[in-house]
Amino acid sequence: MSFRAGKIKSLVGLDHTNSSNEELKTLFSKVLNNGMHGLCFSLYEEGQKPGDIITEEQIRRRIEIIKPYTKWIRSFSCTDGNELIPKIAHELGIKTLVGAWLGDDDEINKKEIENLIKIAKEGYVDLAAVGNEVMYRGDLTEEELLNFINEVKEAIPTIPVGYVDAYYEFENRPKITEACDVIFANCYPYWEGCHFDYSLLYMKDMYQRVKKSSMGKQVIISETGWPNKGQVFHGAQPSHENAIKYFINAQKWSEEENIEMFYFSSFDESWKTGAEGDVGAYWGLWDKDENLKF
Repeated sequence: MSFRAGKIKSLVGLDHTNSSNEELKTLFSKVLNNGMHGLCFSLYEEGQKPGDIITEEQIRRRIEIIKPYTKWIRSFSCTDGNELIPKIAHELGIKTLVGAWLGDDDEINKKEIENLIKIAKEGYVDLAAVGNEVMYRGDLTEEELLNFINEVKEAIPTIPVGYVDAYYEFENRPKITEACDVIFANCYPYWEGCHFDYSLLYMKDMYQRVKKSSMGKQVIISETGWPNKGQVFHGAQPSHENAIKYFINAQKWSEEENIEMFYFSSFDESWKTGAEGDVGAYWGLWDKDENLKF
């Protein structure tokens, strides 16, 4: 058993397992300053939540903070001020993965799709994501989602269009996989109760599973991360140290294997505690007051 555990650790690459806190902070800074492929953009300040109107000033301030560290930014919605994110990002030299948020409200869905198409035709969308975890939540039928994907593909034929969901949904839903130009897979070892020591190995397996079901299409990791506070989820322990190590491991792996990955997330957002419990508020690299945590 000890041999097996040791072998897995070497595969995972935890050469910093016994590093001191200061050594970890130094390595984190080095990896962060080396730059990320992509970062999920969390824009809601304390007291805000989805549905609140977000100002251009707020968006611009937060993008300016993350600008030195990422080549791409991922947005989640095209309404309530979120539609300003792609334009501001492009102004600041950052590429965009722009998402239309789909749910069980027909009017909101229609507006999200209309705005995504409009923003894309204006030249501010490099990749388009039609929906985020809609199948996982059960908000739409597969046919309804496919209709939205095909509508967007027809409207913006020169821009790659995909759908974001948990990696295993693409195994189970080949019609959606077939409809996508690119596959956006969310890979969270934490949310599957994986012990931290095996977390990177687990994410590699998630990635390989979606690759096998991707029909030869490009697979982009649209979300992955590790919280620094909150409840233990089965074997998965949130902690300051684990969050640093996970970030370092994920970034080094994605760079070495040339895997495009959007890290989750930029800033802590307190509103997420409603859906995810206390852990929901602690996924950011920066805290809710926009201070770099590590």
